[in-house]
Amino acid sequence: MTLTTSKPSVLVTNDDGIDSVFLRILVDVLAVEFNVSVAAPASEQSWIGRAMTRHKKIAVECRDDWPGQAWAIDGTPTDCVNIALGHLLRGNSPQLVISGINLGYNTTLPLIYSSGTVAGAMEGAVWGIPSVAASQAMKPENFIQANATGVKFDRELTHTVESSARHTLGFCQRLLEKPYHAAPSSLIVHNLNFPDPCSDSTEWQRTVPAAWQPEGRGFYQHCGQVNAFEFEYQRGKVSEAESATDRQAIESGRASWSVLNFSQIGEL
Repeated sequence: MTLTTSKPSVLVTNDDGIDSVFLRILVDVLAVEFNVSVAAPASEQSWIGRAMTRHKKIAVECRDDWPGQAWAIDGTPTDCVNIALGHLLRGNSPQLVISGINLGYNTTLPLIYSSGTVAGAMEGAVWGIPSVAASQAMKPENFIQANATGVKFDRELTHTVESSARHTLGFCQRLLEKPYHAAPSSLIVHNLNFPDPCSDSTEWQRTVPAAWQPEGRGFYQHCGQVNAFEFEYQRGKVSEAESATDRQAIESGRASWSVLNFSQIGEL
């Protein structure tokens, strides 16, 4: 598909896979104002963090069922952005990298570090491009349904995600209006989390990641077999904080915006 040169160009990825309904909703909204390219995993890659494929070749399939150019990539979100920026879009670098909308929130530092959604945006930041991660809080019953069927969402949830997509679009437009000077030491991801429900009138709150830890057994439960375990998500415990946190924001019905500066992890 021929891109419209008058529009800013954005690259969109996710970790739920290229067939995620949330990704489709986001891209359809973004395509009104942006030239959108999609490079997303061929299958779900949740909780994989910043993993990169090391010991296998990564298949790339062109997809013609999207508003702009799109590829299904048999790798991680980091693979997707790296291959897109280094090869598929070579000579036509986007002005923004967007990862999401994720099924479920990405709040608190432990979840942020393990998130494939945040990692996809982080790869964009590594390349010196303004980068945004967007995630959608969901009621437990909707999250279970989404993972079971992948496509069957009720009307209320669809409207919520559409509003979150419009908020993401507005945020990205405002971000591109500001001067951006990529520096070798700068590795910034704008982490957005939207409440459920979310509407066009939902207010924003600038936040920091909440302090959090898993409860009791951790993330894995015993399967009843010798030395066999399987993943089981736990809400964990969130500590009280003086600053407004991402978890507090979405639980109070506000959209959370945290600026994650991964270049400041170390300290002397």
